[in-house]
Amino acid sequence: MKNILVTVNFTKNDQRLLDQGHQLAKAFQAKVWIMHIAAPNPDFVGYEVGPQYIRNSRASELQQEHKQLQTYADTLKAKDVATEGLLVQGATVEMILEESKKLHIDMIIAGHQDHDFIYKAIMGSVSSQLIKQSQIPVLIVPLD
Repeated sequence: MKNILVTVNFTKNDQRLLDQGHQLAKAFQAKVWIMHIAAPNPDFVGYEVGPQYIRNSRASELQQEHKQLQTYADTLKAKDVATEGLLVQGATVEMILEESKKLHIDMIIAGHQDHDFIYKAIMGSVSSQLIKQSQIPVLIVPLD
């Protein structure tokens, strides 16, 4: 195992996922890629159209997310684990799978949080979709 992908969404549970990534990386002398999938830009707010304040707000959000990823990566680097942060925009499951192929990921670490029926019906479950669609082993960490 050479490359481990840890998916984060900037909640208090991220540390559990990062700890799992750290343990496996140390055991296998692997590199950890910490990935956050940012929401895609709304269709009506392209880089050329829309009010400037909306573009500025979105740019600020992405900068904050990038900073947080860098903080996570620096923490693992301080523990002697090769680590890089990756901020990608797009559909969550598709981006995880696409980037996993590009980076030659050997294992994906993702969290699972239980939600009610309405949430599952509307939003679905990222962890369930990853398990169904991934050709790469997926480690699901319970976050409840």
